[in-house]
Amino acid sequence: MSNLLKSQAKLVRSLAESGVSTIASNTSVTDTEGKGLPQHETEPSQLEREAQAIPDSLDVLLAEKKINQALQILEEGDRLVAEAFHPNGHGGRMSSAAASQLQLALSERRARLAEQLAEATQQPFFRGSELRSALAALDKLGDGTRAHTLLLRSHHKRLQHNITGLRPSGTSYGGAYTAALSQLVFSAIAQASRDSVAVFGEEPAYASELVLWARSQTELFASLVKRNVLSSSAAAGGLRAAAECVQIALGHCLLLEDQGLALCPVLSKLVRPSVEQALDANLTRIEESVGALAAADDWVLSHPGAMLRGSYGTRSSYGAGHGSYVKLSSSAHRFNFMVQDFLEDVAPLISMQLGGPTLDGLSMLFDHYVDMLIKAVPSPGEDEEGGAPNGEVRKVRPATTESQQLALLANVSALADEFLPRAASKLVPGGMQTVMSRDDLRSATRRGRDRDQERHQLGTVAHRLPELKDWRRRLQREVDRLRDHLCRHHVLELIYFSDEPESQLSPDTYLNLDNGGGNPNWHQEPMPSLVFQALFHKLTSIQHTTAELLSGRERVVVVLLMRLTETLIIWLSEDQEFWNVIEDGENSLGPIGLQQFVLDMQFIIQVALNGRFSSRHMRQVVNDVTARAVTAFAATGSDPHSVLQEDEWFLNAAQEAVRVLLEEWNTQVGSPTASISAQSTSSFRSHGSE
Repeated sequence: MSNLLKSQAKLVRSLAESGVSTIASNTSVTDTEGKGLPQHETEPSQLEREAQAIPDSLDVLLAEKKINQALQILEEGDRLVAEAFHPNGHGGRMSSAAASQLQLALSERRARLAEQLAEATQQPFFRGSELRSALAALDKLGDGTRAHTLLLRSHHKRLQHNITGLRPSGTSYGGAYTAALSQLVFSAIAQASRDSVAVFGEEPAYASELVLWARSQTELFASLVKRNVLSSSAAAGGLRAAAECVQIALGHCLLLEDQGLALCPVLSKLVRPSVEQALDANLTRIEESVGALAAADDWVLSHPGAMLRGSYGTRSSYGAGHGSYVKLSSSAHRFNFMVQDFLEDVAPLISMQLGGPTLDGLSMLFDHYVDMLIKAVPSPGEDEEGGAPNGEVRKVRPATTESQQLALLANVSALADEFLPRAASKLVPGGMQTVMSRDDLRSATRRGRDRDQERHQLGTVAHRLPELKDWRRRLQREVDRLRDHLCRHHVLELIYFSDEPESQLSPDTYLNLDNGGGNPNWHQEPMPSLVFQALFHKLTSIQHTTAELLSGRERVVVVLLMRLTETLIIWLSEDQEFWNVIEDGENSLGPIGLQQFVLDMQFIIQVALNGRFSSRHMRQVVNDVTARAVTAFAATGSDPHSVLQEDEWFLNAAQEAVRVLLEEWNTQVGSPTASISAQSTSSFRSHGSE
């Protein structure tokens, strides 16, 4: 063992001496060769030594996924490359070859780091601050466009994953599903917007990409809501459900405007077709109900009852403080309830600019209701049981009495003047607030004398809203249509369908007076013709009836009486058959006949003046037909001025006739305060429309 150890020691010593000799020999040779070369080509500079260590350091950092340190090394490498071409005298100079080699190595590792970051951002667990840090690093690497796209893609994938967990069938109408989906989608958009600003700032290019991406997510949301909620609701006419869903979505969407994302117009445009479908379905349902309502109406006015309110919902603001004092028939009450509920469903959607289509739909509903009321007015010759002249069965219960027919006008005038405009003001931004601001004033007004003032204020407010002006005119045209129909109905009854033939208006009414058919003492007790006495009784009866039916709505009564009087006079002026007989018939108009005609015309004027419903148009037509009768008399060769009394005589005779007929009326009805009899019969001032 001792000999073995000694031999090994000699071997080690021999090898050591041999190595030292070799190193010394090599060093000598190197020194000899180095004496003929420049010093900077034999030894690497400080920059070169630093550059040689960078690639290896980056490889280690990339393997360990130390992103921040790798970014620092990359920045250091870029600095060294820059100094290689601009030496500062500290640490020496780097050759062009070394600089190019380092630059290539940096580019390769920068690309590897970018791919590593891109892959990391696609991982489902990579979110929040980690995601923002990775994207910020990718942006520092000079790939900001890709980083921003990856940010949006990451949020989209996470959103899709969350959406798959929602179950649209979990609720009956989809409200909870819409709320949950809306929360997911618009929260994702909001978070993506915050991340974009935090990482990339307010860069316009990135902001544009964010807006386009947010729009696409909104389109995704709209498609899901339409498929899972709105399509079924709209088809079934579920406007309330559709409105609630849209309102929820718009509420979430509106919160994004603080971040510069105005997506409400986009969402409104996308869901508008479905909402309009539900809107049309509701309008159709109400229209179909109108016929049934009119068929069951007895045309008796009453206040709204609890049964009606319970049948047609309790959400409507139709109750106290909103016209509960106005009497309507049952069909008008129910029509109003349905419209009120319908508008309450639509009102939250005014931001979708549905006011125009809704107002058009309401106008069509009102037109249809007026059509039903017109059908309720029996035609001349129709029996009181409701059978039409052609034998068909009437679908609307007929309004045979005067009070029933006036109830028709009370219905449409109240709807057009008060209920519908007040409800429709909800569709105009600020309109409902304007109307509601008058509640304090309304509570202070008295239901009698101040009611017209309240209605006038309501109309004034509505007229200030341009969106409602034309619509209110359309409603008023429908009121005029029903009123004119009633006036024609009464005029036809007076002229052609009177129970007594002598009370009908015909040329013989005047021609026979000078052919033995007149009263020889006519000048002593002049009275208007029977047809005009019947007109007086009709006008007085209407005033008496409307005193209760249309209490507090005097303007409606005045216009009705005015139009009824005008209708009869215009009918007379346009009855060419009547004038052909007067002007060219076998019998000529005689002195008594002419005076009777003039008295009849003056009587009409005095009745209108006394009732305070005179109009300039009516007086003009009266003057025209009077002049035509005088011309017809003069055509016979006689001088009309030789037979006509003074104007004052006709005026006094007409006033006396009004007084006599008023006394007869008061005696018949047994009421000393009946209608126009309360007015002074000695003063015939015009208070009508001029």
